Amino acid sequence: MLLTCKELSKSYGVQTVLDSLSFVVNAAERIGIVGPNGVGKSTLLRLLVGQEEFDSGTISYAPDSEFGYLPQTTPDFYGQSIQDLIMASVGNLKLMEEQMHSVEAAMASANQDRLPSLMEEYAALSTRFQDRGGYELDYKIDMIMEGLHLTYIERERAVETLSGGERARVGLATLLLSSPEILLLDEPTNHLDFASMEWLENYISTYQGAVVMVSHDRQFLNKTVNMIFEIDEHSHQLRTYTGNYDAYVEAKQAERRRWEESYEQQQEEIKELQKRIRVHGRQVGHGNRPTRDNDKYAKYFFSQNVQSAVARNVRAAQMQLERIEEDPIPKPPELLQVNSQFQSEPIQSQVIVRLEQISKSFGERRLFDRLDLTITPQTRIMLTSPNGTGKTTLLRLINGDEQPDSGTRHIVEGARIGYLAQEPGSLDPEKTIIETYRYEQVGFEGEFIGRLLGYGFFRLEDMHKKVEQLSVGQKRKLELACLLAAQPNVLLLDEPTNYISLDVLEAFEAALLRFQGPIIVISHDRWFIQRFQGEKWQLHNGRIERG
Repeated sequence: MLLTCKELSKSYGVQTVLDSLSFVVNAAERIGIVGPNGVGKSTLLRLLVGQEEFDSGTISYAPDSEFGYLPQTTPDFYGQSIQDLIMASVGNLKLMEEQMHSVEAAMASANQDRLPSLMEEYAALSTRFQDRGGYELDYKIDMIMEGLHLTYIERERAVETLSGGERARVGLATLLLSSPEILLLDEPTNHLDFASMEWLENYISTYQGAVVMVSHDRQFLNKTVNMIFEIDEHSHQLRTYTGNYDAYVEAKQAERRRWEESYEQQQEEIKELQKRIRVHGRQVGHGNRPTRDNDKYAKYFFSQNVQSAVARNVRAAQMQLERIEEDPIPKPPELLQVNSQFQSEPIQSQVIVRLEQISKSFGERRLFDRLDLTITPQTRIMLTSPNGTGKTTLLRLINGDEQPDSGTRHIVEGARIGYLAQEPGSLDPEKTIIETYRYEQVGFEGEFIGRLLGYGFFRLEDMHKKVEQLSVGQKRKLELACLLAAQPNVLLLDEPTNYISLDVLEAFEAALLRFQGPIIVISHDRWFIQRFQGEKWQLHNGRIERG
């Protein structure tokens, strides 16, 4: 057992997040943690690595085992180069190599009594060194950097100058290089293109240690995990399911059906018992009327026996009802219904946005050279190019957030562009959910609360939470709600499926299918791409390639 957790609990004030979680992680297990946004998935990982303190319970790692943690948002690594991070990440292997050399030297001069223990120590060290790739370190560095599409960046480059996606991939690469016994990953696929994602799937599938990860990528979970940990949003407890994500969904559906059937059967039993008590109770009451003078003794005796039997039946029914009420089957909670739907009037113009002869460079790196692009009401484009080709920059140019070095941008009057950035970072942390949602809108607060509840993203008790209290996934849902409220007639979406839980994701996918205006989406979510109805475009050498 590499990791053991017992009765782990965590609360923030009066809000319970995790309640008495107990589980074990063994070598070669690959575990996916799932659950709605805000349920405590990232919190659990932070507790496991000591970034937050738990209220009660225990966390224990196996002796000499190491963990590696990839947070959902990557640090900036100010003042460090990529090479600095690489050398720091393999430092444990270098230290282990030095220990091996030290033991070798001790073995050379050891007496016969000391030699066996030194040989045993050396064997253990060399086995760990080999398992963690120490004998092929240079090859491993090159393999991981190439697999995560980082070879085009000079290793002496400062990490703080990289894009968010590049920083995230560098963080993942250096974590993998450290080869810990347990990998703890929070949304590892958010900044990976197809080739890098497939490479990571294969890497995790053959990883010698254990992997525990939070992910909303359905296909990635299906290909990598052999166990699912679900954090229940109602009980705040952990439920364990064997198999990949599809097996988990199937098990959950069967579990829900059994729960609903058991609950309905018990409700029918309660109704039957209550009816029996009510009907038989009246019979007992009627039987207690005073006897008439001319009633014969035998008739009276028979009547009393009947009444006694009826009374026993009533008492038995009451006792059975009491037993049920002491430990009833709880009513299955209503599933949160997500009802995302864009409300907007289509634009009548046949040309909505036109980019003409757009050129854009960053330093010596030229992304676009005299690029032309026309967006019409029928435009539905999925951009799927590798990282670093300029997809996000193109959306920012269309939205007007980025200015071209040369060329012009034309936008038709009446176009309302809804832009969803790749990272949820534009929200005011001091505002509440409802204050953020109703910003720049006219109306009563109750009206806005009703609309926001109607989307199914949040519950009534969430309305006055501050943005700073929300998880990254909850912030993403709030951004989606604000996007819906703005009633855009043009959508520019940069990795919209990042961070949001699967229930919200499926509803959002359906909303996009019903959207009447033009859409340009950047995504590496293969499940989402398969369901997107539109053209597939790629950027290559600053040019657009269709198909």
